[in-house]
Amino acid sequence: MGQLLNFLRENAPWLSAGVLLTFLSSFGQTFFISIFAGKIMGDFGLSHGQWGGIYTLGTTVSAALMVWAGGLTDRFRVRVLASIILILLALACVSMALNPVWWLLPVVIFALRFTGQGMTSHIAVVAMSRWFIATRGKALSVATLGFAGGEALLPLIFVALMLAWDWRALWGLAAVIAILGIPLILLLLREERTPQSWAKSDQALGMLARHWTRRQTLHHFLFWFMVPALLGPAAFNTAFFFHQVHFAEVKGIAHVELVAMFPLYTGISIATMVFSGWALDRWGTARLIPYMQLPMVVAFVLFSISTGPLTTLFGFVFLGMTTGANTTLPNAFWAEFYGTGHIGSIKAMAAAIMVFGSAIGPGLTGVGIDLGLGIEVQYLLVAAYFVFTSVMMGIGITRARPDLTRTA
Repeated sequence: MGQLLNFLRENAPWLSAGVLLTFLSSFGQTFFISIFAGKIMGDFGLSHGQWGGIYTLGTTVSAALMVWAGGLTDRFRVRVLASIILILLALACVSMALNPVWWLLPVVIFALRFTGQGMTSHIAVVAMSRWFIATRGKALSVATLGFAGGEALLPLIFVALMLAWDWRALWGLAAVIAILGIPLILLLLREERTPQSWAKSDQALGMLARHWTRRQTLHHFLFWFMVPALLGPAAFNTAFFFHQVHFAEVKGIAHVELVAMFPLYTGISIATMVFSGWALDRWGTARLIPYMQLPMVVAFVLFSISTGPLTTLFGFVFLGMTTGANTTLPNAFWAEFYGTGHIGSIKAMAAAIMVFGSAIGPGLTGVGIDLGLGIEVQYLLVAAYFVFTSVMMGIGITRARPDLTRTA
């Protein structure tokens, strides 16, 4: 405990910047945007299918742009790039507040997803991966607490405010909060930590004792063994929460009763996030990452077979385990296996895949429901998918792990 407190005290400005950025990314995350779904569909006369299609389109374009834009973290310091992105995020929030026509919604969703879910969170996790080496796990677990904080607080606050405020005015409030983040970032990073890759620290080298470029990474087998695991949580976590009302109806659970389980999910994810950060500093990602999605298997089996609130509650426990581990282990994985010299460009590819996953998940499961493939059967198939991703990660890591100790 003493070591942890010393770590937090000595690195408070940089860790706080990470927490702030992950928190502000909430304005482009599904859990935040979805609380306005009813208002958006009502004002613009959209069906569930039309709204889902708009969301998928905007998110997919966001994923495509992330492939290029994510590499900017290799060229610009955090305080500069983060300030620009937060301005763009605020403008995206204003666009949602002022948008008068439905056909501009794909552009607005793209802007929110790209600046919020995409770049704001990407800048934070790349900074932690680059600035910290021996304590990378702790840094990532602390910085990504902003995700959990946003997920736990913002929906409750904004849903409560929606009782008295117009929903468009609340998007204006979100824009103000994003803008207020800029002076805080500049204050926290007035003496920005020197990126380890710029210092050319040998400790930050990846496999074969070198810094891998994005092109080299894309031609390496391990990257493709990891792709299914990158897609899975983003696709099916998003899908689960996107279709939460339908799930509650199928299970005969009141929606408010289902939502009341979310704080447990958030608490478990925070606890697992902190534990996984400590564990990866102790044992490394190679030993841990093949197992991180196994709780997802249990979660979706429980969601499938549940007949009441108690089984569903246990499902949230296991879902939270993977959600927590997924915020630290994959981010540390790229730095450990491919080095930090081009970590921004490499991580941008991974982020684009995850953003794409969050785009296809709701649409894929929604089409399944429309075609008569029940959500319970779908969730058994999702559980089988996570067995597959775990096997793929295990094979890839086993083949690549010896290269961590070899020289080029």
